[in-house]
Amino acid sequence: MGLPEWVPDGVDITTPNAARVYDYTLGGFHNFQVDREFAEDAQRAWPGIFQLAHANRAYLGRAVQWLAKQGVRQFLDIGSGIPTLGNVHEVAQGLAPEARVMYVDIDPVAVAHSRHILAGNPRASAISGDLRRPEEILAHPEVLALLDFSEPVALLLMAVLHFVSDEDDPGGIIRRFDEATVSGSYVALSHGIPAEVKAAEQDEVRNLYRRTPTAVHLRTPQQVAGLFDGWSVIEPGLVPITEWYPDPEDDEAPQPAVLAALARKGADRP
Repeated sequence: MGLPEWVPDGVDITTPNAARVYDYTLGGFHNFQVDREFAEDAQRAWPGIFQLAHANRAYLGRAVQWLAKQGVRQFLDIGSGIPTLGNVHEVAQGLAPEARVMYVDIDPVAVAHSRHILAGNPRASAISGDLRRPEEILAHPEVLALLDFSEPVALLLMAVLHFVSDEDDPGGIIRRFDEATVSGSYVALSHGIPAEVKAAEQDEVRNLYRRTPTAVHLRTPQQVAGLFDGWSVIEPGLVPITEWYPDPEDDEAPQPAVLAALARKGADRP
């Protein structure tokens, strides 16, 4: 049996991929058997990890809504993954049709499918890029054609920096984007931290990821807070993803193993 037509040439379907695993946990179908088996192994090791993925996705939607309501009209979503319901452009352009969104991911399936669903949307696009090489993203012709860095930009880093090792300097990556953006820009992120209650289950999942190209690098709350050096973190601060302006109508289970925060460049806060 051949591969589906949406699969780009040269894609490795023998190794689990973080973007495709995340897609499966969210109910998507742009994934392969190896990704589904990996996700189910992770769910058995740490029951509730699918709910964690949904909680992270819900936080992304709330953060984009908040940013759009502050007047932000440009979004750079790095590690964007495979588009599912509630994409950044759907949320942002639903509130402000003029909003522009650039998706960036290292996975060719994520990029190919993003470009497919964005065909005909002149204010949203997707490129292949590696967060660990921010200069290449910032200098990419398609990024420069869509986003105007003389105006505020919101950098979205959702559940991606814990796939970046200390050797690749996640704080330095954010500093580079800080240098490239103007006052009034924002950075929003979510990041895994060591679990206090289910540490053994979390370690089992981390061991699973060590068998993939994207090992998980958990950081303490203090280390995650340090990533915002030079930025003004807005209320409610660095909190579990389910506690960042939760929707009163949602009944999400607490997710203390992933923290979220949104920060503004410049001393003045909205």
